[in-house]
Parts: sequence; structure tokens; C-alpha cells
Amino acid sequence: MYDVAVIGAGPTGGSAALFAAKAGKKTVVFDNGKSITTRAWMENHYGVKELSGPDMIKIGKEQVLKFGGNIVEATVENIEKSENGFILKTDNRDFTAKHVIFATGLSVDLAEKIGLKLKDGTEPRVKTIIDVDSYGRTNIDGIWAAGMGAGKGFHTIITAGDGANVAVNVISELNGQRYVDHDVLK
Repeated sequence: MYDVAVIGAGPTGGSAALFAAKAGKKTVVFDNGKSITTRAWMENHYGVKELSGPDMIKIGKEQVLKFGGNIVEATVENIEKSENGFILKTDNRDFTAKHVIFATGLSVDLAEKIGLKLKDGTEPRVKTIIDVDSYGRTNIDGIWAAGMGAGKGFHTIITAGDGANVAVNVISELNGQRYVDHDVLK
């Protein structure tokens, strides 16, 4: 059983998975290859001169793997509650996790299918979002949402930060105390 399953490998999901894996949590991230970031070009990330969306996703996945996370190239088609968490069903395999983070960008179809509360979007071109509290919790205990799909903006630097923030909240809940991750120069 995974501690954290992240649905979506764009900036939001990649950041969430990176933080969870680096915190030592057994982490899986599902990538259906449909991230809108694959069409992005970024020159608005502090400390980064320029970066293509495909390169951002590639580097992010490498970081997740470096810290022991797993990446599954598949679409999560359904989620069911289990005794200890959730069963995530893909087209060919089931996975179990204690917590699930939705980082699905513009897509809320799965969220709607499993009964997550939705509301009107707040950004141009974002019609519907998942209703979350300030920590990223949804109406189903143990399921969280971050980034564009949770109404946190359209820019990759903002959605990546929100993915990290929600992951820190999940990690804190798993640990029973506030989690902080600060690296220092070696």
C-alpha cells in the first residue's frame, strides 16, 4: 500500500509526489500523458531563465524517482474506498493508497465520478474545479486536490507550489506533526 497516490504528473502532481517521496513516504504518481504543460514554454519561474513544459515534466519525474517514488504511465479510471484507504483502478491494475492527491489540471471527470464536491471555476477557461479547504482537503476524508483543478491558478509556478503545499499537509497528517523540508548547501 502506498502512503500517497498522486493523480497527474504535471507541475502540481510532480511537486506533490516529489515532496512526498523526499519525505520518505511510499509514493506513486499516475501520468496519463495529457498534461497541458506539455505545450508550455516558461520564462516566468524565479531562478530559471527558460524551460519547456516537456523538460519540466521530465526533470520532475527524475526527481521523484531519485527519492524512491514510482511513476505509472496509466489513467486512473475509478477510486473506491477500502478499509485502510483507497483502491485506485487503472485499465490493467489496481493500486492501494492511504491518501490520494488529485492534480488533474482541467479534468474533473474522475472527481465527479467518485463524488467529490465541485464548484464553478475561478480562472478563465477553467469551467469547474474541485471544492477544497485551505489545506487542499476535499469532501472525502483522505482525498485531496491541488493546482488548477482546485482553483489555484493557471501558471505552472503557482500550481507547482500548491502541489508541494498540499503534499506537506498530507505528510503532516501522516506524521502527526507539521512537516518541514529544508535543504542546505553542502
